[in-house]
Amino acid sequence: MPRLLVILLLLASAHRGFCYTMPLSAKDVSLMLRSGYSSEAVLRELSVRHFAGPLDPATERQLSQVGASESLIDALRSERYQASPSEIAAAQEKLMAEKQSTTPAVEQSRDPKTKNSGDERPKTQAQVGTPGTTYRLVKGDLVYWHEETVSPFDDEGLENKRLYLFFFSAFGSPQGRKFTPQLIDYYNRVAPAHPEFEVVFFSLDRSQFAMETYLSQTRMPWPAVAYDKLSQKEEIIKNLVRGIPCLVLLNANGEVLSTNGGGPTDPGPDKVLADLDKILARNGG
Repeated sequence: MPRLLVILLLLASAHRGFCYTMPLSAKDVSLMLRSGYSSEAVLRELSVRHFAGPLDPATERQLSQVGASESLIDALRSERYQASPSEIAAAQEKLMAEKQSTTPAVEQSRDPKTKNSGDERPKTQAQVGTPGTTYRLVKGDLVYWHEETVSPFDDEGLENKRLYLFFFSAFGSPQGRKFTPQLIDYYNRVAPAHPEFEVVFFSLDRSQFAMETYLSQTRMPWPAVAYDKLSQKEEIIKNLVRGIPCLVLLNANGEVLSTNGGGPTDPGPDKVLADLDKILARNGG
């Protein structure tokens, strides 16, 4: 689990425009299943994007453990959904371009000159003077439930927030729907006294209709990333989310302060709320 998102910000920018045209890897299929997609939904995605493998016995077992049906495993074994050599070559070309675009930032993050005395961890740009990293991850991409419809959200007021709570969930997840009222109660109780933090919702639903149904039925009081902008956040989701519901607490510079991951063996989201309470109390009660 990465502790900083400055590299993810660059990756998200590099992915604009082709995130959902890339062939699926076994890792992508695993992420979709952990995020609540059914095997049938994954098959529908495979029919469009195709599969680039690899698929070995160990990978098959891992996919089965996260809910892959036997029909999905059989489909991945077959050539029906296999990406063509040209598709794989195009994907490799894009990944190479992406790697080259992010290498300077990665090298700078490893540069020992960016270390502070007494701190053993290499410092990225976000730690040494790029305030607003977290805000830039969502700037211009937000909506909210307003007057019985989804409307554009004026995010100017988020620029000066010191803490951001990213909430990853889906209407199709019973666990996510169960936790959402608890988070709304927490927000309505704590946010008025602590305007220094904000919640931002990332939908992991498979359709815009499902996301908007989630917003309308729960009346989420915070902004959400617009459904058509979620493809640009794919690297953030891949690197931060193991399942749902998932909470990730970040400071303004992009540093992850607390997360529950969302996986079956991870602590629950209550742990992140408890950590947020401690930070808020420490910062002024």
